[in-house]
Amino acid sequence: MNSKNEWNQLKKVVVGIANQAKVPEIDMSARTINYADKSDVSDIIVGNYPTKVIEEANEDLETFASFLKSQNIEIVRPEKNNPKYYNYCPRDSVFIHGNVTIATPMPIKARKCEWKSFEKHLNNPISIECSYNDNLYNLNCLGSKDTLALTEYSHAFDAANVIRANDDVLYLVSNTGNKKGAQLLQELLEDKVKVHTLEGVYSYIHIDSTIAFLKEGLMLLNPERIKDKNILPKPFCDWDAIYCPEPVDIGYYDNYNNASKWINMNLFSINENLVVLEKHQENLRKELEKYNIECAMLPMRHQRTLGGGFHCVTLDLERV
Repeated sequence: MNSKNEWNQLKKVVVGIANQAKVPEIDMSARTINYADKSDVSDIIVGNYPTKVIEEANEDLETFASFLKSQNIEIVRPEKNNPKYYNYCPRDSVFIHGNVTIATPMPIKARKCEWKSFEKHLNNPISIECSYNDNLYNLNCLGSKDTLALTEYSHAFDAANVIRANDDVLYLVSNTGNKKGAQLLQELLEDKVKVHTLEGVYSYIHIDSTIAFLKEGLMLLNPERIKDKNILPKPFCDWDAIYCPEPVDIGYYDNYNNASKWINMNLFSINENLVVLEKHQENLRKELEKYNIECAMLPMRHQRTLGGGFHCVTLDLERV
């Protein structure tokens, strides 16, 4: 297993499944992290997603997996079990850098065992527990978008708070990753890799609808959140930047709104010259082609509904 960045040639990848995806019971962790912007959660529908959403999401995942196979990429899938949340986004629960594999201390309690659905495909994962102590969650975040859901009581972070660029990784401090989580990640990676933190730009939730690394020295930025690349830590503020054009909003199903329109910039790199992009994002495709990056335009109808685009629903195990 070897994957140190977001753009080298992909050889093996986990692709998620939507089977039995559900909205979990709203405990302290889900209340503060997923619904910090809501003063009233009485309209949240807890339980399984509608059958139509599951079936269509799985159809799109199969289309995606078939495309990857056509590129001679090995595909593995999570086991079909009965998750407390879902097995749709393997990116969220496991961080891989070279020979280091970490099942991260996910702060939403219902998600703590997601990685086990594809554990057999991982190389000696280090499992780090989250405390789930009430003191980890900041009730002052409710209705206050600039107040983070997590305190520094104990370490907590989702793997999707981090993107990789070989010897440097970028870690978003947000509702799903505190500074103690970044410190822990640095300890686990030792001095071989530098963990750079990004703060104060976006609290809901992961980094991959805000920044995408396309190749060494080139990144895609969300212009609503990163208005000036100089706010990024070095070395990333010295990279060339493509500012993502206004995304085409493909909407969400019924009342299940679990991601902003910017999930449509959530692309996945096959290599530095080919990415997979949601099929309606023609303006972004044209921008990427200016940099000799081709786009495979594929459907992902429930990106906003389920809260995950092509980068979210994958976990690259091997890149060369």
